[in-house]
Amino acid sequence: MLKEDCASELKIHLARSLPLPSDVNRPRIDLIMFVVNLHSKYSLQNVEESLRHVDATFFLGKVGFLAMGAGQESHCSIHRNTVTKLANTYRSPLFFCDLEREGFRATVAQRLVRMLQICAGHVPGVSALNLLSLLRSSENPAPEDL
Repeated sequence: MLKEDCASELKIHLARSLPLPSDVNRPRIDLIMFVVNLHSKYSLQNVEESLRHVDATFFLGKVGFLAMGAGQESHCSIHRNTVTKLANTYRSPLFFCDLEREGFRATVAQRLVRMLQICAGHVPGVSALNLLSLLRSSENPAPEDL
């Protein structure tokens, strides 16, 4: 998804749901991104159930939502407003993504890596606490632009 060099080591752990299995050797978790497939109601239910297992301190800038399938709104089982309300409830950033479009896919990947760098403390002068206000000032593209 992203072909750029990164100054930090980037480790990504994918999980279908939370909680994660107990593992003493698991690295520190700097960011949790919940992925919602707008074409699957099960996807939203799974995210809602998983949210119950996240410690409240993570919602201070270390949780985000990625809504996939936004470019094909006519095929969506989940309305964009539903995911927007979910992200607003948890005061977490929301990215809409259409993985079918190369340029947009790369842009979202760059944003996610930058968000992870901030959450991990690799960006001087910017913390996870003020990340949300920074992201709210940037715009996600309208669905018709996807």
